[in-house]
Amino acid sequence: MNASVQQSPGLRRPLAFAEMRVEDLDEVVAIEKSVYSHPWTHGNFVDSIQSGYQCWVLRDAGGVLLGYFFMMAALDEAHLLNISVHGDMHRRGIGKMMLDKVCILAHQQQMQSVLLEVRPSNTRAIEIYQRYGFAEIGRRRDYYPAADDKREEAIVMRLPL
Repeated sequence: MNASVQQSPGLRRPLAFAEMRVEDLDEVVAIEKSVYSHPWTHGNFVDSIQSGYQCWVLRDAGGVLLGYFFMMAALDEAHLLNISVHGDMHRRGIGKMMLDKVCILAHQQQMQSVLLEVRPSNTRAIEIYQRYGFAEIGRRRDYYPAADDKREEAIVMRLPL
């Protein structure tokens, strides 16, 4: 297993990244369901791992799962498919730490940029991405499922590396 230990400014204990394993998925799915109105399914996560995407978890020294992300390489661009922080860990620098890891991995794979989609209603995530340096480059109509069988567009954001 490939792991790295880091320190978050918002937490006083060391944190460790590790490549995600199928054994992590029960915890990953629990966080996913707690933070999204339309979460990925267990099968979506399994497919991502089996497809060879960059799938990483971030845990504290006690082994508690704090967050995770999935990234796919496409030509010279990294596509951040999913990034999530445990609800109890918001506003502690975990999201930034995970974005740092995404950019490190993308750079190691000689990617030129990182692309992501985000719901316009997810204003907290948009603010984080903008502070990090992502800029809106377009919109995707009817991209996300929404309440009452409706759809929500996606804001497409890009970060040059």
